[in-house]
Amino acid sequence: MSVMSHHGAEAVAPALYRVAEATTVLRLSRTVIYELIRAGRLRTVTEGRTRLVPASAIADYVALLEREAGAGR
Repeated sequence: MSVMSHHGAEAVAPALYRVAEATTVLRLSRTVIYELIRAGRLRTVTEGRTRLVPASAIADYVALLEREAGAGR
């Protein structure tokens, strides 16, 4: 996946996000992110002692929300 940077050049989107970065991407609090992780609604991986959220897990979570919203109609 690529995105345009503010300089107009193409930049590569990260494959893994730190939890703090995932809070920004998803616009959710740190507490909510960790609750989603504990509930199994948001997948993570670890590298050493660092917990990381794969970009694919963020996309999967957003798709889950969309499916749940559609089911409620």
